[in-house]
Amino acid sequence: MANDGVMPLRNEQDIVSARQSVRKWCIELGFSLVDQTKMVTAASELARNTLIYGGGGEMRWTTGPLAGRRALTLTFADEGPGIPDIELAMTDRWTSGNGLGLGLSGARRLVQEFGIDSAPGAGTRVTITRWK
Repeated sequence: MANDGVMPLRNEQDIVSARQSVRKWCIELGFSLVDQTKMVTAASELARNTLIYGGGGEMRWTTGPLAGRRALTLTFADEGPGIPDIELAMTDRWTSGNGLGLGLSGARRLVQEFGIDSAPGAGTRVTITRWK
């Protein structure tokens, strides 16, 4: 049975709530502990980016069957300044702030599907999926 919804990302507590929800959905979908950890880590990084760099936004989720398999898909969206050079932003160790530069590229490595849409002044949307 599919389940979907939206969760605000406006403060640190929202990031904690997002992580807890992602772990719960991963458990419900039967993900291994390793896959749970990968998805929660990716979600945490992207939620933090949404808050810090995008000025807040939301996390949309869909759980359940997709193309005959169980999946968790998360989309992180903000209306912030956008990313002027996505290719550069996806490079390991590149950061626009004080971080380690592993947020976007690290999240991409932790999931099975990764998509990003951003432009200066147009906000950012990052979608990730992990399959069971």
